[in-house]
Amino acid sequence: MYTHKKIKEMYQLESKDIKLEYKIILPKPELSDFVDRFYMIKNNDISSKEIVLIPDGNIDIFFTTEPGDFAGNLIGLETQPTTAFFPPKCSFMGVSLKLLSIEYILHRSIADIFNSSTDLPTGFWDILPNDLTDFDSFCTKISKKIKETIPPEIDERKQKLLKLIYETKGSLLVKEYAQKVCWSERQINRYFNQTFGLSLKSFCTILRFKASFQHLKNGILYPEQDFADQAHFIKEVKKLTKVTPKELAKNKNDRFLQFSTMP
Repeated sequence: MYTHKKIKEMYQLESKDIKLEYKIILPKPELSDFVDRFYMIKNNDISSKEIVLIPDGNIDIFFTTEPGDFAGNLIGLETQPTTAFFPPKCSFMGVSLKLLSIEYILHRSIADIFNSSTDLPTGFWDILPNDLTDFDSFCTKISKKIKETIPPEIDERKQKLLKLIYETKGSLLVKEYAQKVCWSERQINRYFNQTFGLSLKSFCTILRFKASFQHLKNGILYPEQDFADQAHFIKEVKKLTKVTPKELAKNKNDRFLQFSTMP
């Protein structure tokens, strides 16, 4: 079973009409360059739940099960919200991946699924419907698969760049990242566009928004994450979510979700 219990969290949300159950497990240290978190979401209610997934800078692989159906999906990077309806008595488990995993774990580009998704082939990572009955076992199985896939050699420049981007939450200029890792801006942007489907600057905007989303959830409406000013902050929030910071902060019925910022 998954033994990293100290970093396991559970959050249950209940309202008059909606009952959702969230569970989060963070990866073990040896996977932290590749995995952001594992998650499980279950709709225990008898009615559907509308959710809006907003950009968080992660790539998601998740598996869904409901009576008579089982499916797996890969979601690419997004710069716009996605509305989905969560059927009653339905649950899904997934893993949020960091950028380094695309080349070294999935061995593909995700530029073709930018702001989109694709179905996973049957038997991907050997995940079966029975694996979705126990979240700890699911995390253990996925962790093992990812660990077995990590190659012995990784481009140190890419690893250093991506780690720095996450550590700074996208707060530096592209030229500053380039200087710190001794890699030209042009080459970095080519790498980002070809591999991930967007520029480094656009990705950094998503990370800054992700950091600010927690502030918004706490009722703080002014920018705290390196936006030029309030107007710039509002513009970027509306671009990524299609709503104002004020509406996002209210988050009526917990409609807006970011897998990577769930409690």
